[in-house]
Amino acid sequence: MRGAVDLAALAAQARRSEKETPSGAVEVTEESLQELAQRSMQSPVMLVFVAAASAASEDLAARLARVCAEDGGVVTVGVCDVDAQPAIAQALQVNAVPTVIAVLGGRPMPMFQGSADDAQLLEVVRQVTQVAREAGMAGAGAEGPDAAGSEGAEGATDAEPVAEPEVPLPPLHQAAYDAIESDDLDGAITAYEQALKENPRDVEARAGLALVRLMLRTRDADPAAVRGAAAASGSDVDAQMAVADLDVLGGQVEDAFARLLDVVRASAGDERDAVRERLVELFDVVGADDPRVGAARRSLAAALY
Repeated sequence: MRGAVDLAALAAQARRSEKETPSGAVEVTEESLQELAQRSMQSPVMLVFVAAASAASEDLAARLARVCAEDGGVVTVGVCDVDAQPAIAQALQVNAVPTVIAVLGGRPMPMFQGSADDAQLLEVVRQVTQVAREAGMAGAGAEGPDAAGSEGAEGATDAEPVAEPEVPLPPLHQAAYDAIESDDLDGAITAYEQALKENPRDVEARAGLALVRLMLRTRDADPAAVRGAAAASGSDVDAQMAVADLDVLGGQVEDAFARLLDVVRASAGDERDAVRERLVELFDVVGADDPRVGAARRSLAAALY
């Protein structure tokens, strides 16, 4: 059965390679998903899940890409074929097509399932863009979607509303964002570490540092090789931590936490400390307000004490 599933995915990937990704959109694979997660630190990303057998899902993907482009191109659209990329669909708990999920700051946010007309798509896109602006994402722009006004029938333009000034980021946070945008992850780490040195209670810097470290660890990872190494040796602590990194990046948060909690229970000494530290860092990536983090923290405390 495992072989049959793999062959089906390979066949779907071959079919997908013959289809054109909608103009302005990015094809989502396990490799490009990491790049999109990194991009989502600066500007919003929307993933639309499709299947070759569903013409409605393919149509929605094309229209979403067009709507995003016409609304200023702030939102990046990724198109994921659930048959070609079953692991991604499973990680993000996609069980039907079309499904649309936004990604902001590396975190997936389910938007809707099923079809939608262009007006509804535009409303969702603008909601996602607004959330990104409120989060201070540099690539989301400072103005609202209607800031340019609208032209009348004779070319007259409505008065432009005054945009609220964007609150600047702290200098070290801005330096970190700039470094991420230029793919200088080491520079971003340095900036966040300095921010924490100056203010150890800087929660945003701690979360940013944890996420950038995760991005750096997984940037050149071969998902199949990483998972194969972990499956081959359950006692290989580094291999188990590497899979947990991929799981968190792909949205399989519970799986990542459960895997590392099992390693904590089965290990001791320096290895146990390393896994505990990795778990705490992944807690920062997911966010302290996430209920899965609270549950995992309690399980970690029970395992340690």
